[in-house]
Amino acid sequence: MNRPFSGNPGEAQPQVDAGSGGGGASHPTAVVICSDAAVRTRLAMLLGAGTAAFGSVDELADALDGSPIVAVLGPSFVDPIELTAAEQLLAARREVAAIMVTDELSTDLLQRALRAGVKDVLQSPVEPHDLQAAVDRVGRTIGPVSTVSGPGSEQFDDDGEVGRVVMVFSTKGGSGKSVIASNLAVLLAQRSEKPVVLVDADLQFGDVAVMLKLAPQHTIVDAVSSLDRMDATMLRELLVEHQPEGLLVLPAPLEPAFADQIGAAEMVRIVETLRTFAGYVVIDTPAYFNDVVLGLIEVSDDVLLVAGMDIPNIKNVKIGLQTLRLLNTPMEKLRLILNRANSKVRLDSSEVERTLGVKADALIPSDIVVPQAVNRGEPVVLSAPRSEVAKAFGQLADQFIPSGSKKRWF
Repeated sequence: MNRPFSGNPGEAQPQVDAGSGGGGASHPTAVVICSDAAVRTRLAMLLGAGTAAFGSVDELADALDGSPIVAVLGPSFVDPIELTAAEQLLAARREVAAIMVTDELSTDLLQRALRAGVKDVLQSPVEPHDLQAAVDRVGRTIGPVSTVSGPGSEQFDDDGEVGRVVMVFSTKGGSGKSVIASNLAVLLAQRSEKPVVLVDADLQFGDVAVMLKLAPQHTIVDAVSSLDRMDATMLRELLVEHQPEGLLVLPAPLEPAFADQIGAAEMVRIVETLRTFAGYVVIDTPAYFNDVVLGLIEVSDDVLLVAGMDIPNIKNVKIGLQTLRLLNTPMEKLRLILNRANSKVRLDSSEVERTLGVKADALIPSDIVVPQAVNRGEPVVLSAPRSEVAKAFGQLADQFIPSGSKKRWF
């Protein structure tokens, strides 16, 4: 650090400099925040002599100088007011990342912590090596991204803002979510001022690479195997580029067995790293709830819930909506997409909206050009841009970026 930290002025707290606790420009410094003096002293001791401790978020904020910091939040942050203060700091200062240590770890607390921007939650009592490992792991996610480049691609600047995460999900297979995810991502890539990344998180049977006619050299498996040293530059090199719009793609594993190697924490970290340099991260997901899907729902800004125009599909989507409500998912992040909405199946879109209790945000018509485009490995918005379905995808993309926007990043 450029200047030493000092802890709570009312305590005999040692100072910490750039070398303490692995700090410095390339190794973030760990600090402890907790309103309970005894707890914060104990946590600071677990991290080693000289670790600074603060009684509140405001005290830490006053000491920040732009150097990377990993804040270890004590059990007092189960209080909503304290957690909100931490959330505001994490949103305002990108050089700060946080983990939480709590006496009792519940699903509700984990959800609240993730929504607040906390990277990891540990249950007390925690061993010193486990706490230090968490600090090291989270610390590697911090750092300004001045430029990120990959083979054959141009450099682009980071403006300090994180990208928007758009997740495409359905509770019924065959609903068309992969088609929607890939075509939306292509349109966003055409319009975005920053890179757009499409992530295939259907870890067992993802087919985004096939739909886009890509032959990737790397997949999500490579990203997970490199997590210990992962940063934005390294992750960018694992992405495959789809021409001509420059969409960046992180494909699913080539073999279903690899899915067992990838958990929610790994997927969330990958997405959080992608959004440091991408304007939009579009995620295609499997058609069921699991820990990976739940973790991605938590970090997504928008969840596009895709429903087909048949009774089994509508039934599954209704159950999915009920599940999301039970998980306390903010309903404002949900967008209902009715696919094949003009199909002659004697089921009107207004009936579907009444059944689900949600108004549709987009109606995607059925069109023969869609399966034709899929079979050719081309997004329909490129192969048949004047078709009604391509126009519907354009209207969906307008909800994120107006069609008049022009990209400038490459």
